Amino acid sequence: MASVPDIAADVVRLGSDVLLSSVRLRGARVGIVCNHASVDRHYCHIVDRLTNAKDVHVAAIFGPQHGFRSEVQDNMVETPDSADATRRLPIYSLYSDTRQPTGKMLEGIDVLVIDLQDVGARIYTFIYTMANCLRAAARHDVPVIVCDRPNPIGGLQVEGALLSAGFESFVGQFQIPMRHGMTIGELAAFFNEQYGIAASLEVIPMERWNRRLYADQTGQPWVPPSPNMPTLDTAVVYPGTVLFEGTLLSEGRGTTRPFELVGAPNIDADKFAMAMNELRLPGVYFRPTCFQPTFQKHAKQTCGGCQIHVIDREAFRPVITGVALISMFRQCDPGAFVWRPPPYEYEHHKLPIDILAGTDALRTDIEANTPLRDLESRWRTDEDTFHRLRRPYLLY
Repeated sequence: MASVPDIAADVVRLGSDVLLSSVRLRGARVGIVCNHASVDRHYCHIVDRLTNAKDVHVAAIFGPQHGFRSEVQDNMVETPDSADATRRLPIYSLYSDTRQPTGKMLEGIDVLVIDLQDVGARIYTFIYTMANCLRAAARHDVPVIVCDRPNPIGGLQVEGALLSAGFESFVGQFQIPMRHGMTIGELAAFFNEQYGIAASLEVIPMERWNRRLYADQTGQPWVPPSPNMPTLDTAVVYPGTVLFEGTLLSEGRGTTRPFELVGAPNIDADKFAMAMNELRLPGVYFRPTCFQPTFQKHAKQTCGGCQIHVIDREAFRPVITGVALISMFRQCDPGAFVWRPPPYEYEHHKLPIDILAGTDALRTDIEANTPLRDLESRWRTDEDTFHRLRRPYLLY
């Protein structure tokens, strides 16, 4: 039986709420980095809130991957610069030929405000859009304010190996584990100080958030931060099943349950799910299922596999679960199993699985049938190291 979430006694107050209740932006020309999920508990968008604030002038909007309106369904599809006809503002794409603001884009901006909803996984590109904004702002002497938001999968658990030097990419710029357990504001300070970006940065903390809270315990609405992140359930499994993007297995894109449904043609769903359940992984049940993606890998083909049902999200370990699933697919149909070839997210040489994992060790371990317990044991050193590294930057 699934664990029932406790409901927060008080609604979490977002960093944007705190910022807009102050006079911090009075008289300023503001650039805002955001997308359609940058709303408050009343579904009011940050651009509208800034526009309606006294003596605040919004000069430009900057959009991350999938676009400011998050209308671009697939990943690795660039978005062009455009304009917001309603608000009469330029929209600059930060997922195009440039992935950080140029000097021209920042001209006349007094402060760059970032209000993006992260999902708690190292490979989610919004945190690197933020890091690139910090770099550009430092170069052009523009102060940055990051409005903090909840990590939707909590701030206690850390899981996975640290990214290794030489495997940096747009889905992993810094040495953090796959599940980092930090908020976007904490990550901003960590990136800025630990890696010497040295932007003029102010993080606006939330009020009434604590590290044990998941998104459905905050009193804040769930608005999909990207098209294939439709629910909190998706975010819970995502740090593990995102590794499927490094294979030719389906991660459920093109279905109503991306990253929860995984499969491939010619897989016997019943046998597969039974084998996964026999592993006794904590907090999860694998239900046999077949599905036909409407787009992306194996579009219009029947895939056998499973749906991942998290029955105890505090016990659940998404990263080791994702590795176990890939390993099992490889064992079930070794002749058909293939690692996805490059390019992937602006990387044209390294295998996608290696930049997703942040190392080539995971791929070689899967190929060598390394026991899961050995992987977890090896990760523990990295996890302990990261707990120490992140401690000075934790706000809650």
